Amino acid sequence: MQLRNRPVARMSDHWRQHWQQTVLFAALTLVLVGFFMTWLDHGAAGLSFIGLEMGEQAKFLPQVRSGEIIPGRSLFYLPPITVALILALITVYLPQGRWQTWVVRFLAIGLSLLAFPAYEALGTERAEWLWRVLMIGLVVVVVAVTPLLRKMSAPMLWLLIALIALCGAFLPTWVFFEVRAAFSMLLREPVGIGCGVWANLIGHLLIAAIALGGVPGR
Repeated sequence: MQLRNRPVARMSDHWRQHWQQTVLFAALTLVLVGFFMTWLDHGAAGLSFIGLEMGEQAKFLPQVRSGEIIPGRSLFYLPPITVALILALITVYLPQGRWQTWVVRFLAIGLSLLAFPAYEALGTERAEWLWRVLMIGLVVVVVAVTPLLRKMSAPMLWLLIALIALCGAFLPTWVFFEVRAAFSMLLREPVGIGCGVWANLIGHLLIAAIALGGVPGR
């Protein structure tokens, strides 16, 4: 009876892994799309900002300029970094000689460049842009050492992915709500929470759930 059930068990594992991988890539896509969706929602189009714009717009707030808001505005640029790191890490156990594996790794580097500071800021806001450049550098380093990370156990790898996803879920959300309150004070009216905030939060939490709930593809 056990021998007869083994093909069924293998098929069940295959479909579970396929489902996990599908949800994982859908969640990564959701985070990336959310970065280009509205985060700060206001009736006036000129006062509604997408995730990509939030860090730049927040620097004009008095509370940000004075350091009153503790979470740095650079945390708004974390989503493309976390997506890039996760993409790089999920290639660890893929066949190293396949061109598709390296396409995903170079895609990770390309996505991380979304966090690259504006050229005008490079000469004036060193404390602000240095963290973002270092994070991009971290992605490049992770891509370079992915073949060496094959020595890491699969549970440890997926735990690392889960931790990265949780950082991507909560840190940008934290700074958003701090900045949202400052925008409300500046405009003297409440401002809404855009779909991009929820897309980023839900996408990252899905990734963390998949990583903690099993080992996709292993």
